[in-house]
Amino acid sequence: MKTRAILVSGASLLLLIVLTTNGLSQSATDPAASGPAQEEILRRSGNRGVRVHDPSTIVKCGDEYWTFITGRNTPSLHSKDLVTWTRGPQANETPADWVTKEVPQNRGNDFWAPDVIKVGNQYLLFYSVSSFGKNTSAIGVKTNPTLDPNDPAFKWTDGGVVVQSHDTDDFNTIDPAAFLDRDGKLWLSFGSFWSGIKLIELDSKTGRRISPDSPMYSLAHWNSIEAPYIYLHDGKYYLFVSLGMCCRGAASTYHTRVGRADRVTGPYLDREGKDLLVGGGTTVVDSEGQYIGPGHAGIIEENGKSWFSCHFYDGTDRGASKLSIRPLTWSADGWPEVGKMD
Repeated sequence: MKTRAILVSGASLLLLIVLTTNGLSQSATDPAASGPAQEEILRRSGNRGVRVHDPSTIVKCGDEYWTFITGRNTPSLHSKDLVTWTRGPQANETPADWVTKEVPQNRGNDFWAPDVIKVGNQYLLFYSVSSFGKNTSAIGVKTNPTLDPNDPAFKWTDGGVVVQSHDTDDFNTIDPAAFLDRDGKLWLSFGSFWSGIKLIELDSKTGRRISPDSPMYSLAHWNSIEAPYIYLHDGKYYLFVSLGMCCRGAASTYHTRVGRADRVTGPYLDREGKDLLVGGGTTVVDSEGQYIGPGHAGIIEENGKSWFSCHFYDGTDRGASKLSIRPLTWSADGWPEVGKMD
């Protein structure tokens, strides 16, 4: 397992955000890899021309949408329409002192796979601190009463380490995803390779683990699995996971699968009744033509509709990692279906 781990931690190497005055620009495409049919697939699969990797769940602050992504000092992007995105401030412009102490092999400002959630009157931002091919990792949390940098109250406050792993552990504390349950309990799923996806309960005010030795639940396992995301629909809990290899551009094999459960702690079963802990998982979205390796799922609800976000690798643009936002509906028997853009 550990020999494969180096393949999943290369997200930051692929992140390159090219900005213009009005937003994000697209680099030149390869005409030989393009064509009307492929361009149509990309258009209807949500190609926004926005280069991102590991986008967080999209949240709203005021009249703007926000997402945070893998990269130096945790970059942010904001949009008023989910189409045109502009670069925002870095959430980790001044990294916490604990980062290099707890994860010495991290470069001190290279943070992966953040996630953000609003709980009460504040936003909680979780982010990964790690190094390539290692499970000496940590997940940190920061809080802010607003995401609007023009608001006088705007200030990121470090909340310290939420959970961490060492080379003696059989799990890896990266790829955090927060989930607020109906009863007000806050949960964090995380994990990459090793023994798979884990879940812990958090203090909803601080974003910290409820206690250092609180239960850690195992949710899913596969030989290459990461980037979990939990969503509640019609009384059922849905666990989305990314399987396969990311970070290889057009050669990536990432795809997204799902299982559902009656309790947030599982067990999560796929459509055929197979447990995700033993390799189950119903495919939600996969590569199609030049739309390659979709993964790192998130869901946002807006105006009575649901939207599925992820990154993918654009086969017409040398495998650049970009943002996809597609409509999400549910089948008659309660399974998620990611649609095409009109």
